[in-house]
Amino acid sequence: MKQASGVVGLSPSTLNTLRSRGGGPPYVKMGRRVFYRVADLRAWRDARLRSSTAG
Repeated sequence: MKQASGVVGLSPSTLNTLRSRGGGPPYVKMGRRVFYRVADLRAWRDARLRSSTAG
């Protein structure tokens, strides 16, 4: 989780919250463990790129 949070620039607890409430990056769950693919993390992060605070 630490590595995933580093890729997107959010804390592990924020990623947990986004995962449970929806709106976070895609993930894979195996048993109790959660995994993120680096490509998915980067795509999710890049999709939020903004050039203005308007809208």
